[in-house]
Amino acid sequence: MKLVQVSDIHFGGENREAVEAAAAWIVEAQPDLVVAAGDLTLDGKAAEFEAAAEWLSRLPDPMIVVPGNHDTPFVGPGELFERFTRGWGRFKERFGDEDGAAWRAPGITVASLNSARIAQVRWNWSKGAVSHGQIRRVVRELEAAPAGDLRVVVCHHPLMEILGGPMTAKVHGGVDAANRFVAAGADVILSGHIHLPFVTAIPFGDGKTQAVGSGTLSVRERGAAPGFNVIEIEPECIRVKALAYERGQFDVWRTWAFDRRL
Repeated sequence: MKLVQVSDIHFGGENREAVEAAAAWIVEAQPDLVVAAGDLTLDGKAAEFEAAAEWLSRLPDPMIVVPGNHDTPFVGPGELFERFTRGWGRFKERFGDEDGAAWRAPGITVASLNSARIAQVRWNWSKGAVSHGQIRRVVRELEAAPAGDLRVVVCHHPLMEILGGPMTAKVHGGVDAANRFVAAGADVILSGHIHLPFVTAIPFGDGKTQAVGSGTLSVRERGAAPGFNVIEIEPECIRVKALAYERGQFDVWRTWAFDRRL
């Protein structure tokens, strides 16, 4: 099985050449699932959502889309009014509910949660949060997966800080969520947010749960060229390839491989 993981496209600030090339690459690859892990827009504007929806409509189905902290209006008085009256309205009109998207196929169960918030009791609203209710729901979905399924969780913010990462996520409830998801058998937790691809083991349980982050397809680069991840699932192994757009094409920037929990 092959998954494609994109995030932080930031329409309104996208790398147009890389975005077009990525669409062509993904269509040709025909993955089994496309995961869009948030920050589809730059400022949550209606025109940016239209561009994101048009681009994603060109990619193969099935697809799971979760929002990020940029995917609610926040620039200008009118946009702030929109944020606080129907903060996820623009997202929902185009992609469905902002929380709880799920997908299942033989051998794989995917759950998701919205780690972004319209407002928080702290100055930096861009940081993430996970509620107790979200944790309980994802745990139920993971525990209900058939034996032998690869169990995948999707959210925008890395639940735990990434060592050496270019920015922080500081997810309220993130460590508890990671711990509970590991206990429920999660194999992979997919995210974005920091604009840099990574794979790192979550230090709970048997140490086999991996956090996998994809880079950005925007001009807001942080240490890597615009790109996305390809995740290849084999019976005993998972391989992650971070592709980067350089010199007019996508090439492999870095690869990781790790054993599956059997």
